[in-house]
Amino acid sequence: MDGSRARRRPLPALAALGAATLLTAPALAGCGSGGGEPSRHSPPSVSVSARAPDLMRDDQRLQEGYQQTVSAVLPSVVQITTGNNLGSGVVYDSQGHVVTNAHVVGDAKKFEVTLATGRGTRSASLVASYPPQDLAVIKLDGPPEGLKPAVFADSTTVDVGQIVLAMGSPLGLSGTVTQGIVSAVGRTVSEGREDGGTGATISDLVQTSAAINPGNSGGALVNLANQVVGVPTLAATAPDQGNSAAGIGFAIPSSTVTNIANQIITQGKVTSSGKAALGITGRTLLGSDFQPAGVVVVSVSKDGGAKQAGLRKGDVITAVEGTRVTSMSTLAEALADHRPGDRVRVTFERDDHRQTVEVRLGEL
Repeated sequence: MDGSRARRRPLPALAALGAATLLTAPALAGCGSGGGEPSRHSPPSVSVSARAPDLMRDDQRLQEGYQQTVSAVLPSVVQITTGNNLGSGVVYDSQGHVVTNAHVVGDAKKFEVTLATGRGTRSASLVASYPPQDLAVIKLDGPPEGLKPAVFADSTTVDVGQIVLAMGSPLGLSGTVTQGIVSAVGRTVSEGREDGGTGATISDLVQTSAAINPGNSGGALVNLANQVVGVPTLAATAPDQGNSAAGIGFAIPSSTVTNIANQIITQGKVTSSGKAALGITGRTLLGSDFQPAGVVVVSVSKDGGAKQAGLRKGDVITAVEGTRVTSMSTLAEALADHRPGDRVRVTFERDDHRQTVEVRLGEL
């Protein structure tokens, strides 16, 4: 997939999913104008003269809240073009740093950035890309005066049901805003390597019903307090149809974004990912039925937890903390729920014998 598209993640078979709907003032019918007792076939009379204006004011306040947030944050969202590919980005600071997805920048080093403020297109250069978290930072070569950085929230405060707006350039339509809610938090999702994907397994993702389309990648998922709560990066696909699964998108949480971006800006690279690792290199092993059956250890790090626990080349890892491991992706997903320094039980096979050892996790 080229950098112009939001990543698509196949979903397992799911039961029917309902869409969340924002309800406005209900239409009332059958209200009588006079007093007296209602007939057996008529609903009781309801006084709406005081309540209806309140509902109208609530609707108006909500609409004004949307508009105020769009006005406050949209100037911080940019369109990023590299060759024939495009994506979105968020202005990170007044020095011209812009945070986006690693899959948006791909292998490019130079970019054209279109500002939402209508000041034309600016050239930009890559600072660094960090594919394991699908994040990258680029820098405008000549940042204009008055550049407006976005405000990033503490994503640990994000709650399910919270109203959010997705801002970006879906299908090249810059300055587009879509609305939804936070559908879930703490999701762990693996991104494929096909079509330019990074292959990253990312934890703590924010799931949203706001539409995430190709070109939204790297943009902003925003709350009504005018804060970025995440960077949209993945949109789910229906496994049997290959097209988008409506209302299921994922964003990298803002706390992860700021952690990675700050390291890239200050050090030029990521030195502390916060992602747990066994300390091995491995590959997916296929069973006799040609289906993934485990992860075979290709090598172990000299000072890694796997080596200290006794794992060695040729061992086949089949579970972590009781969670079945069939491939490199499922191993990454099993480790995503843990942090460096945690101790986990790793089950593996050696010479047709199953064993379990405790491994102290290192950092990726």
